[in-house]
Amino acid sequence: MHPSRHRLILLAATTAATVVAGTLGTVVASAAAVGCRVDYQITNQWQGGFGANVTVTNLGDPLNGWALTWSYAAGQQVTQAWNAAVTQSGAQVTARNVDHNTAIATNGSASFGFNGSWTGSNPVPGSFALNGTTCTGAPPTDEPTTPPPTTPPPTTPPPTTPPPSAGVVQMEKLDRGLVSVRSGSGNLVSWRLLGTETSGVAFNLYRGSTRVNASPITGATNYLDSGAAAGSAYTVRAVVGGAEQAASPPALQFGAGYLDVPLQVPAGGSTPSGESYSYSASDASVGDLNGDGNYEIVLKWEPSNAKDNSQSGYTGNVYVDAYTLTGTRLWRVDLGRNIRAGAHYTQFQVYDYDGDGRAEVAMKTADGTRSGTGQLIGSSSADHRNSSGYVLAGPEYLTMFNGQTGAVASTVNYDPPRGTVSSWGDSYGNRVDRFLAGTAYLDGQRPSLIMARGYYTRAVIAAWDFRNGALTRRWTFDSNSSGNGAAAGQGNHQLSVADVDADGRQEIVYGAATIDDNGRLLHSTGNGHGDALHVGDLDPGRAGLEVFKVDEDASKPSSYFADARTGQVLWSTAASGDNGRGVSADIWAGSPGAESWSSAVAGLANTRGQNVGRKPSSANFLAWWDGDPVRELLDGTKIDKYGTGGETRLLDGSGVASNNGTKSTPALSGDILGDWREEVIWRTTDSRALRIYSTPTPTSTRIYTLMHDPQYRVAIAWQNTAYNQPPHPGFFIGNGMGTPPTPDIHLR
Repeated sequence: MHPSRHRLILLAATTAATVVAGTLGTVVASAAAVGCRVDYQITNQWQGGFGANVTVTNLGDPLNGWALTWSYAAGQQVTQAWNAAVTQSGAQVTARNVDHNTAIATNGSASFGFNGSWTGSNPVPGSFALNGTTCTGAPPTDEPTTPPPTTPPPTTPPPTTPPPSAGVVQMEKLDRGLVSVRSGSGNLVSWRLLGTETSGVAFNLYRGSTRVNASPITGATNYLDSGAAAGSAYTVRAVVGGAEQAASPPALQFGAGYLDVPLQVPAGGSTPSGESYSYSASDASVGDLNGDGNYEIVLKWEPSNAKDNSQSGYTGNVYVDAYTLTGTRLWRVDLGRNIRAGAHYTQFQVYDYDGDGRAEVAMKTADGTRSGTGQLIGSSSADHRNSSGYVLAGPEYLTMFNGQTGAVASTVNYDPPRGTVSSWGDSYGNRVDRFLAGTAYLDGQRPSLIMARGYYTRAVIAAWDFRNGALTRRWTFDSNSSGNGAAAGQGNHQLSVADVDADGRQEIVYGAATIDDNGRLLHSTGNGHGDALHVGDLDPGRAGLEVFKVDEDASKPSSYFADARTGQVLWSTAASGDNGRGVSADIWAGSPGAESWSSAVAGLANTRGQNVGRKPSSANFLAWWDGDPVRELLDGTKIDKYGTGGETRLLDGSGVASNNGTKSTPALSGDILGDWREEVIWRTTDSRALRIYSTPTPTSTRIYTLMHDPQYRVAIAWQNTAYNQPPHPGFFIGNGMGTPPTPDIHLR
């Protein structure tokens, strides 16, 4: 049971209010006096723990350095703080300024937050003192409708992390991801080669206690165990310097070629206008949420009345779940009535942002959002929907959730804010709520969260770091700012992230514009908005990365192929209006490098833009599926092998459905298990399970797990963003490929 949010105003002489066990409402206490005023806010509470935000307002002379003190009456203990240095001796607590909030001007304020523990009761403090002066001034009289953010964004970038001695880029410490897929009368068993094992590692494979390989496996990390019984148990052991290492966890069994992950379908409901709705499993992502070396799945549930931003109408709530691969639900976040459902509203990111070995989950939140542990964000009673179903008023938040429990880790005001709705291109709410999200190694070492708003007109991108339990803003890019105008109107329905200038730090490829790692405009082609974008080493015959993009502007090229570092267009196709689909990858060994094609252009273009043959029958997604390094076509619920005379069907998904309407995309596709080939995840037609398919075909190509390539790994994180696009690594995989470069990584 969750009571409605309430506020308690306390003067120095009043008795402190008590929050009893189980209360999850937001409680605010203000103690004020001549000279200072303090707002002490319990932002969330769970059994044995709570989060709080404190804002101190200086009503006297300017301060240069401050200390706020208070006492706890029920044995509460501060366990973790941000934006202040907090110490505690018995019941006495002292919070001191940190570098960025040392000074407080007259009528100025400073904020900090903390987590604490409690038992029995959690009364708010009865009084506060600022630099020894008791705060007893008049408290504010208006009741806030939302909590202030737990972390005000800093005005300067946080320092970068010194590079570790064993590799620069922080990546996940994964296990072998061992899988056994039924293949004919045997089992194809495959496992991960880690990015730190590019040489000197061999493997022994065991069926039960019997080693099945005559000598250590030094080639590709797969083995076809011909004649083995279905359901045979397997483990694999690395062999290093002739010494066999510990056994891996047992293989996951794909007895029918797939693994079903059971789901718990949310109950449907009805809107204020009386429309009934139900739920379907939608986009998914993966991360090691509990630090055990296995991936868990984070899944978004979409109601049947989800809307494109151009469509009016109420929608059901959006839910986000976390599941183990065996179907245990870890938590469910309810985003509440003030987050509208649709492909452009909720872009969630799953990544280990703080480097503790466990992934976090980030997304935009609002009044009424409930965490995976039941914590309330903002007001439970606020309803900011207008009569057309749009949410164009009320506070907007960005929340980092604990990936293991679903609890709130940090909440801040969403940046960029909506401001004036019409300033984004229309007044009814279409363009203002076009959101994108991603993850990028902006300092070349640790990941940052990217949250963005707008692409048809104004484009604003904010970069956030999550360190020591708090979100802090690294920078904000705004196309309205001086020198950034060339980025206006250049965004796509998705973004990509890559180190386009080879300086060890990743950039944000925001459609036709690219934003440098420092938040400054790197370049813009000026070719405008589009629906599809591919970034990778598409032409291995030239240095660096390339971009292939399709466009909507009838006065601009319908598609183009450009140098990712400079934005120089290498070739383009004639204007043809709205070119809705486009793909670039090495799908045919008959020409070197990637082939590119799109809806509006006939034929298949090579890396020089020359027509080299028949256009594929689909222009959607991609997957490495069979044994060679040439990529396959993924569309709807099937995988095809391209050929000059037609496609060859390699997989027909059984009892499954694709997502996102005519986009026909999977819940997720990527190298999440086994060797470097990619798995495909579709929802079953009743959404009661996610069905993971893995290839039954052996390969002789040895590549470390693509999840240890930084560009590919962040592509899996942004894949769910708006119009989903397939991931590309930072190096070329295809016919005639060389040895993949050794990634400069360390594992956490």
